[in-house]
Amino acid sequence: MVDFAGYSMPIQYKDSIMESTKHCRVGASLFDVSHMCPISLTGKDAIPFIHKVVTLDVGALADGTGSLSVMPNAEGGIVDDTVVVKMKDDHVYMVLNAGCREKDLAHIGKILDGFDGDVSLHVHDEMSLLALQGPKAAPALQTMTDEDLSKLYFGMLKEIDVMGVKCKVMRTGYTGEDGFEISMPVEDTLALTKELLTKDGVILAGLGARDSLRLEAGLCLYGNDIDETTTPMEGGLTWCITKSRRETVDPFGFTGGAVIKQKLEEGFTKRRVGFIVGKGAPARAHSKVLSEDGEEIGEVTSGGFSPNLGQNIAMGYVKKGFHKAGTPIKIQVRKKINDAVVAKMPFVPCTYYRPS
Repeated sequence: MVDFAGYSMPIQYKDSIMESTKHCRVGASLFDVSHMCPISLTGKDAIPFIHKVVTLDVGALADGTGSLSVMPNAEGGIVDDTVVVKMKDDHVYMVLNAGCREKDLAHIGKILDGFDGDVSLHVHDEMSLLALQGPKAAPALQTMTDEDLSKLYFGMLKEIDVMGVKCKVMRTGYTGEDGFEISMPVEDTLALTKELLTKDGVILAGLGARDSLRLEAGLCLYGNDIDETTTPMEGGLTWCITKSRRETVDPFGFTGGAVIKQKLEEGFTKRRVGFIVGKGAPARAHSKVLSEDGEEIGEVTSGGFSPNLGQNIAMGYVKKGFHKAGTPIKIQVRKKINDAVVAKMPFVPCTYYRPS
């Protein structure tokens, strides 16, 4: 157990991190992610307000659907990455990263203070959050609800009854696997957790496996791979800026929009990429990335051994010109220089549940 954002969090349970990581790709892993910070914005002007905060065109979403987005600061950097769901025209639901809770709420609150409209913010501290991930996640959860989960696709959220408990269930996750994030009242969390653990293939998993799984899936960890100095373009998250938002008269309409518009026009000077690293110790954060000629061209932000691939992988930033997949590079791991190659992400194919 370790302290994280004021919570006591499990790194691993009785199985090893390697075993736990492999299990999620074939079974179902249950993560307690109640440290995350879900919020609701309600009122007739909830959509116009959220358009000042995030880069997603929330108004264009169908009710009960959402997507990953980013909250830019005035300099175009990323305050946080966040899942945003349009519940209805007057209700937006978001999940903020636990480690960013205080600064995120302050950032949103500052924009709210200057907003002339009908919108209020509620932090869902009365709710817990579980993430059930893996190919056996849907069969396990289906035994606990009369709702037809086959009609709930990736990115959809629905309020459903789970064992008599009203829950927000979103088909999403942070592992690259099919799965769900299940929000429920705090007082019902233990009972639902115990019931889920009786289902075929479901075991508890901790932060160690969660980090390995998200790295294999090529997903960013805020504070490591993106931060307030990183633009969405550099972070490979340009797709988070909805095309319709780029066409507004007011540069994009959100905080930092004018800066991001200018940087989009100028082009990027560095880019987040994946690396397949040769033999030896895994590359970790802050390992130097070198060209074949020995020029320092970037830095690793996340790295480790992939249990499912059986090799060292990493992600990080390199100068423009070295960002294309297949580019041979070197990475300095401790005092050794290891061969590596720029690789496409995800490293492991994602299996999100989408309409066929």
